[in-house]
Amino acid sequence: MMEPTPDDLPRSVLGPRDVVVVEGPDAMTYLHSQVSQDLRPMAVGDRAWTFLLEPTGKVAAFARIARVGDERFELDTDAGYGESLLARVNRFKIRVAAESTLVPAPVDADPRDEAARVAAGWPALGPELVPGETIPAATGLTAIAVSFTKGCYPGQELVERMDSRAAEAPRSLRRLAVPEGTQVGMPVLDDGEPVGEITSVAGTAALGYVKRTSAVGEAVAFGRSG
Repeated sequence: MMEPTPDDLPRSVLGPRDVVVVEGPDAMTYLHSQVSQDLRPMAVGDRAWTFLLEPTGKVAAFARIARVGDERFELDTDAGYGESLLARVNRFKIRVAAESTLVPAPVDADPRDEAARVAAGWPALGPELVPGETIPAATGLTAIAVSFTKGCYPGQELVERMDSRAAEAPRSLRRLAVPEGTQVGMPVLDDGEPVGEITSVAGTAALGYVKRTSAVGEAVAFGRSG
């Protein structure tokens, strides 16, 4: 099946968003050197999804980046993760003519609809995207968040190596049907054997990471047909 694109998802699936604003003459060149997405084709008004990675290739942040002016970009991320996004944006910013600021999500913003998010298979920071631990290839988001033709950025080596070798991640994010009463942290079972772990639950639907050797569940893969 073809997953819905993130822009097709209801706002309730994404939930409240913190925003990091990066503005200045060097905003484009600096951000392009840091993110997994290719920003060069972006015109004012365009937006795209991107990872910001640790040098090891693991996820530091996941955000939607919008070019809102010639020298201004806005990166929105799950509420509560704006400070860590800002820290990652600033980590390598030395003698760069660009300022970065955080605009937290409104305190009265509507909460995320967890049932809709789980049904859509959309991973959230915290449950499915664990900063410093998760690798992009496991998330089902690389097709929409990674450019494999751009220049270097921190963490690129792992991402490129797995892609060039067509290597599967040791585990992948799956949609799962589960019994009532299933809780986060419970094992995913395949013929009685544990093959993964539940990360989010909404009734009898769940998300979880499952070993590549198991066929349990439906793999999440935004932007790809399958």
